[in-house]
Formats: sequence, C-alpha cells, structure tokens
Amino acid sequence: MKSNSYGFLILLWSSIFLGGLTGWILGPQAQSLKPLGDIFLNLMFTFVVPLVFLSISSAIAGVGNVRKIGKIAANMIGVFILLSLVAAVFMMAVVILFPPAQNVLMDLSPLQNRPQFNLAEQGVSIFTVSDFIKVFSRENMLALIVFSAFVGFALASLGEKAKGLTQLLNMGAEVFMKIISYIMYYAPVGFFAYFAVLAAELGPQLLTTYSRATLIYYGAALIYFVFVYTLFAYLAGKKPAVKTFWGEVSLPAVTALATCSSAASIPANLQAAQKMKLPAEVYEMVIPLGSLIHKEGSILGAMVKIAFLFGIFHLSFTTPSAMLLAILTSLLVGLVMGAIPSGGLIGEMLILSIYGFPSQYLMVIAAISLLIDPLATMLNVTGNTVSAMLITRLNQSKCSLLPERPIF
Repeated sequence: MKSNSYGFLILLWSSIFLGGLTGWILGPQAQSLKPLGDIFLNLMFTFVVPLVFLSISSAIAGVGNVRKIGKIAANMIGVFILLSLVAAVFMMAVVILFPPAQNVLMDLSPLQNRPQFNLAEQGVSIFTVSDFIKVFSRENMLALIVFSAFVGFALASLGEKAKGLTQLLNMGAEVFMKIISYIMYYAPVGFFAYFAVLAAELGPQLLTTYSRATLIYYGAALIYFVFVYTLFAYLAGKKPAVKTFWGEVSLPAVTALATCSSAASIPANLQAAQKMKLPAEVYEMVIPLGSLIHKEGSILGAMVKIAFLFGIFHLSFTTPSAMLLAILTSLLVGLVMGAIPSGGLIGEMLILSIYGFPSQYLMVIAAISLLIDPLATMLNVTGNTVSAMLITRLNQSKCSLLPERPIF
C-alpha cells in the first residue's frame, strides 16, 4: 500500500466518515476507541523529531558546495519566494472574505494559554530555544528545523572531511522514512478511532465540518491555477509563453492529480519543460529542487488550516501581527512539506507548535489535507513548471518560446 495512492486516500477519507458515523451512533461508548487513536498520534510524535533532523540535515549536506549553483540558484530562490508570497497573500484574502470555519460549531475547551501573537516575541520563541535539549522536542519544531539546517550547512562546507557523517545521516533518514511508511499502514485505524471519539464529543455536525473549507480551497485553487499561472506565464514570455505553458502543462498536472505525489510527477514535469524548449541547465535544477522546497498548493492549504483553527477557537485573524505570522507560517509549511517525506503531518505539527494550539487537534486539520491533497499536489507541481519559465527569463537563457527582448 502506498500512502500517496488514490486508493489509500479514499481509505483514509472513508475512515474519517465511518469514524464520525460510529461516534455519532455509539455516543459516549465511543470513548473506548480512544486508545487506538492515541497510538497513531504517539507513534507520529515519537518519530517526527529524528525524521525532521535527519531529513533536513542530510538533504542540505548533499548539496555540497552551494557556490556552484550561481546565478540560476539566485534567480530560483527569488522566484520561489515571490510566487510563495503571492500564494500566501492570495489565500489570506480569500479566507478573510470567506472564513473556512464559519458556522462550524465545536464545543472546545478554551486555550489554557491564549496566543497573543506578538510577532517579535513569537519569532524569537519559534526560531530558537534556551536549552539544547529543548531542540529535540516536537513542541519546538521550527527551532529543530533551524538546528538541522545549521548542521547540514556545516557538513556541506566541510565536504570530503564530513563525507562519512553525511552518509550516516542519509542512511538514518532512509530508515526513518521506512518507519513512517510502516506507521501509515495503521493510519486508517487511527483516523477512524480519533474521529469516532471526536464525533461522540462534538456531535454529528462533525461530518459536515469540512465541506465549507474544502469548497473554499478548491474554488480558490482553481482560480489561482487558471488566472495566476497564466499571468506568470505571460510575464515570462507574453502570449507565446502562455500558449506553450497551457499546451504542455497537462502531462505534469494530470500526473500530479493521479498520484498525489510531487516526487512521482518529476519525470512528467521534466518532459514538459523539455517540450517547452526551456534550457536544460534551468529545468533540471529547478523542477527537482522545487518539488522539495517550493509548494504553492501546500501554502494555500496551510492558510486555510490556520484560518480554520482561528475560527474554531474564536480568535481574531485580521490583526497585522496575526496576518504576518500566518504568511510566515504558511511559507514555512510549504517548505517543510516539500523537504521532508510524509511532510503533511509535520506541516500541521508546525502550525500547532508555532501558534500553541493543543496537539490533540492535529488530525482535525490533517483531515483538511486529505480532502485537498489532489488539487494541492497539482498546484505544487505546475507551480514549478511556470517557475522554470520565469527563471529562464531572469537568467536570460536562450529559449525559442520566449521573446528576445527581456521583460524584466
């Protein structure tokens, strides 16, 4: 069973529905299923810390001498940041106009420590910790990511001297990837039990809780896919580039929808870029790396999840500090979900960690990921296609589909 297959997604969706239905029917008796859900959560919480550390540090260490990347890398980083910001701001406007948790009723216990969202203080607390041992806690996910990045860069700068340790980290990452894949076999049971208990506590309205959030995401994502990507293609090369983009993007888009996997869509995306006659030195770097660190569909989804949590906890989402932190968090979630295998749950853990929401609500927002995953993956994949076009223009590489006169 592959966790990125449609069959497995349908199984997880069915587990949520059947769990909610079972909880509604059994009522208080559904509490007996709680240990089955706790097992899944505890297993994920146990293995997430070493997985994050090993995956990020080994990935960065594997880059080697980053100075070799040169101008293409600089343009790539700039385009990735710009497109990610556009995605975050776009979806923020959408969820402010159409709150995803509107009319959703959850009888939640109040937060013991209500988040105040002071951006400066929050930035210090989420990026750093006061003691080394606190780094290896799921409560400080972003500090762990920063620590892992420092280790990776140090190993990369040492080169051959640190080759042995780099290989050890790579092997460790593969081991924990395999462990996560084993845990995911138990995910349908965990989701069934968790949502049975949640439905027993919150009532039958849980079965319709996610319909509004899902519709908002799909509507906004389709608008983004059609209009925003058309605009980006036009900026890359005016009408010829728009025509070429829509003529060749179908293969990676359909592959992404069919597999729900950015990694599995890399070959199709490379083939599409080749047919677009983009320079190989651009797309061979941008598309594989973009599948790891640039995911606009995930950024859109993160903003919906944050707004959903704000809504069910009755917190204000429209203060300047809250909006700025939401943009930063969504960008980080897009980065983490791309850089780490099985990154969906890790992205949600990051949201809970940054905002201080109770960890037991992990699967409340994880359910949103399951519902939006196909379209989110399509945006993740095709976003890298249009990024390669923009980077080609910025790099002023020769390409027959782009006009000779630079647009930027």
